[in-house]
Amino acid sequence: MPYVIDRIDPSRTAMIVLDMQYDFVDEGASMQVKQASAMVGRLSDTLDFCRTAGIKVIYTAHVHRSDGSDMGLYDDLIPQIAERAALVDGSSGAEIFPALAPAEGEHVIKKHRYSAFFATDLDLILREWGIDTVVISGTTTECCCHATARDAMFHNYRVAFLADVTGTVDYLEVGQGALSADDIHRTTLAILARTTAHVMTAADFRALVAGEPSA
Repeated sequence: MPYVIDRIDPSRTAMIVLDMQYDFVDEGASMQVKQASAMVGRLSDTLDFCRTAGIKVIYTAHVHRSDGSDMGLYDDLIPQIAERAALVDGSSGAEIFPALAPAEGEHVIKKHRYSAFFATDLDLILREWGIDTVVISGTTTECCCHATARDAMFHNYRVAFLADVTGTVDYLEVGQGALSADDIHRTTLAILARTTAHVMTAADFRALVAGEPSA
């Protein structure tokens, strides 16, 4: 059976906004995720709803030090990171896209791997807040959003994964066949729905917060 969340208590829920940074969202950026760029307005509205409802919002920013001391294998995986052309800690490209800027008092967790839980204090903060449910938004669906959702479930958080405020990119051929962003997004949602999270739309999420039954 699909994983189902039948209610959301705003006081015990946190929205995690993953990596909505200039280098991923800005038009023409070297690592632009067009699906992420296209959903900025919908995500902004969802964040406004969370703040009004009393749901805490916490951001992540995927960054690396310019000296490569936290790089790991990304030098081999992603050319823009290897060349220090994107996601450099302290650069303008690593900042949160302004239309989604954190409100006063909201935290930005700097992370160096896909999962927002890996080698960060995210779990510590969530537990201090008394959170038992996390909502996943941002980019990319199959990497940072997927990894964070999985780690949240491993840490015993209930996970709501927002299908229409997460997004990814086309995959070029690297030996296993090219894949479109739409195919990657849809497949990841299907996997998460079976194994990890309640996959829902932003509208579904609002309804659950309002106390309406889950579809």
